[in-house]
Amino acid sequence: MAMSIREAQPGDVADILRLIKDLALYEKAPDEVVATESQLTTALFNPNPHVFAHVVEVDNRIIGTALWFLNYSTWQGTHGIYLEDLYIEPEYRGRGYGLALLKHLAKICVERGYGRFQWWVLDWNTPSIEFYKSQGAVAMDEWTVFRVTGEDLNKLGS
Repeated sequence: MAMSIREAQPGDVADILRLIKDLALYEKAPDEVVATESQLTTALFNPNPHVFAHVVEVDNRIIGTALWFLNYSTWQGTHGIYLEDLYIEPEYRGRGYGLALLKHLAKICVERGYGRFQWWVLDWNTPSIEFYKSQGAVAMDEWTVFRVTGEDLNKLGS
């Protein structure tokens, strides 16, 4: 099977959204995906995008994706990549496609002089945690993630 990794193109948006929905199902939150193809197209392909995507193709079929954006470390004084989603269809796992995608993004960090490459993993997702650790990733267990959404965000922002 011929595999390639490339930057996403506008014609890939339906497949990217399909994979996002598959990831949400895997993460036991399928009803939380409200993103639309139109929103993804605008976010990824406007003149000054702040989110980026790569896709994995096997025999000209998109079987995986990574969506990411830049973060910034004040301590390092440089950008990094924050990986929002990385997903490979289940039947293609264990063949090195996810690792190839992870390495591709790490290479972007190295080439651009970024200081960090980071992401979140659900604490019950042992296969992914073990995979990431095997690649040198370190859990940031001393940090607690906070989020404000919905009405609480509206109240905080008013």
